Amino acid sequence: MENYIKVEDNVDLVRDKHSGAIVNTNTTAYDRAVSRSKSAQKQRDDLRSATREINNIKCEMHEIKTLLEKLVGKE
Repeated sequence: MENYIKVEDNVDLVRDKHSGAIVNTNTTAYDRAVSRSKSAQKQRDDLRSATREINNIKCEMHEIKTLLEKLVGKE
């Protein structure tokens, strides 16, 4: 912590002496942010997967419809 200077009025923030960057030292807040990010990514992946599955079902239904139309047309 000797490379950091405490930021006034905020116990979780420090300034890096070398880069001047503000660093959040609250690991709990960081862990929650990472968890929220992972959860959001999982939701996006689930939605993408569901969309793919719906599109596959649409294609299969189109194939079935085409086959039925051919069968009905032949009789």
